[in-house]
Amino acid sequence: MSEISSPRPLPSSPPVIRSTVTAADLAVRLLQPLEGMLAAGESAKAEVVAIREQAQSFQLLLKLTLDGGKQTTLQAESPRPLAQGSALLVTALSDTRLALALQAGGDKPLTSLDLQQLPLGTLVQGKVVSRDALPTQNAQPVYRLLVNLLNTPLAGSQLALDSPLELPLGSLLSAQVQGSQNLAFLPLSGRLDQLVLGQQLAAQQNRQASLEGLFKGLQNLSGGDDALRGSIDKLLGALPDSSQLSTAKGLAQALESSGVLLEAKLLQGQTAALPQDLKANLLRLIAQLMPQLPGGAGALAGLQNALNQNLPTLARQLLGVNATGGSARQQALTFPLPSRLLQNMDGEADLETLLKLAAAAVSRLQTHQLSSLAQTQVDANGNLVTTWQLELPMRHQQEVIPLQVKLQREDSGKAEKAEQKDTLWKVELAFELDHLGPLQVRAQLLRGSLSSQLWAERADTTQLINAELGHLRERLQAAGLEVGELACSQGMPPQGPKTSLEQRWVDETA
Repeated sequence: MSEISSPRPLPSSPPVIRSTVTAADLAVRLLQPLEGMLAAGESAKAEVVAIREQAQSFQLLLKLTLDGGKQTTLQAESPRPLAQGSALLVTALSDTRLALALQAGGDKPLTSLDLQQLPLGTLVQGKVVSRDALPTQNAQPVYRLLVNLLNTPLAGSQLALDSPLELPLGSLLSAQVQGSQNLAFLPLSGRLDQLVLGQQLAAQQNRQASLEGLFKGLQNLSGGDDALRGSIDKLLGALPDSSQLSTAKGLAQALESSGVLLEAKLLQGQTAALPQDLKANLLRLIAQLMPQLPGGAGALAGLQNALNQNLPTLARQLLGVNATGGSARQQALTFPLPSRLLQNMDGEADLETLLKLAAAAVSRLQTHQLSSLAQTQVDANGNLVTTWQLELPMRHQQEVIPLQVKLQREDSGKAEKAEQKDTLWKVELAFELDHLGPLQVRAQLLRGSLSSQLWAERADTTQLINAELGHLRERLQAAGLEVGELACSQGMPPQGPKTSLEQRWVDETA
């Protein structure tokens, strides 16, 4: 536990304070022209009202105070973060560029945290820029640390900490907010997991492909030996059908066999259920496909690079690949994952194509798994949000229809008695049927009350669903639920984050 420092006598050698943003070298690009508000060379006072992280920059909302007291707001793009509330002096360089300088007193380090901005449990990441020894307390050394914050709305500001840890200058650290003047450092492994998670999520997104391409190819395959045919039959036979998913027991079994828990089962030695596990069966299929390739060792060597990209092992998942950019990571966090076919599978696929499709299918399942981890966090209100995201290939007549599922459990972070705490459940579904088109469902359950919104892209499907909502309400009420709003709209649900900002982790020593 580290204490956020309060004023106390400092040692004779003053601490070295390094400002996060220097006064003269930060220029920002305006997203709309000044239109005469400031001529080139003129200055005005400004305040950072809000900050939002983007893929390679930060978007700032600035409130300018012009001569005469008139105020206006401007949006600007900055290469570096500025703390929300920072007082600035801005100078117009052109109609679309401003030079920013922190006003006197604007670079003082924080000595406490605002729990409205950083609720209990918030992950804070920063870099140590200064360290000084303080007088020993109870025979224990104490160090005054200055940390540049790299995430949260306070990104760009400095925080003063008193800690028994002699952290080296330049150290990257993660800590969890325990109070307005208390932080709990997280172990190194936790920080590495966060780094690797972001890297792997972007990489897996670029490698994955939709499951329907693989299953269409498997259904059209006419060759292969008995062992390969047996693996294909086992894979297809283990898929649930629509009748199984309509019962609680069948749905629970399908969720357990979706592949999302494969690694946990292996770590716990639970191998009895592996023959029904989707991801295990895909890995088994890949092992059967590789020896079947024409050309023997030469063909295998030629595919090794592609297979390494599409099918990383658990060690690669945990210990690293190169990051492939924020946009791919953001795409991987959207729901549902977009359809992505490696090639048209209307005809018969060769074994090499099937191998690539199977590896890409495993990457798709791993994208869901990593997305679940990335979305399991403490939100801006201090609530613990646990996410499970997966894909269930469902047998429907002669087709295999991928059903994407996202479950979220939200537990209140407020200090309440256990029996008084409310748990909010959210469910999202996405699938496509030939006669109905693409469908998406969002539902939430709180204290036995269920409400749901459906979206259909086709007008005739929207009309059909709206006509059946009364029957759906009756069935839900018969199951013992209190039913709130049920509605169906044409189109697609809104996408993207609401208010939370993507956490940024900058390794400046890389």
